[in-house]
Amino acid sequence: MARRCEICGKTIAFGIQLSHSHIRTKRTWAPNLQRVRAIVDGRPKRIRVCTRCLKSGKVQRAI
Repeated sequence: MARRCEICGKTIAFGIQLSHSHIRTKRTWAPNLQRVRAIVDGRPKRIRVCTRCLKSGKVQRAI
């Protein structure tokens, strides 16, 4: 399963790691995803959401 936020679509970012001796290696940055129960179309459902969406209130949690 792909690691992406189901609200904003945030996914893995790619780049390079640069050491002190300027050795360049490829690396990735993964989003901080949490599996939460949220209200989707009026019903509770488990979705993967990034912590930025949780903190900003874009997700209505199911209790």
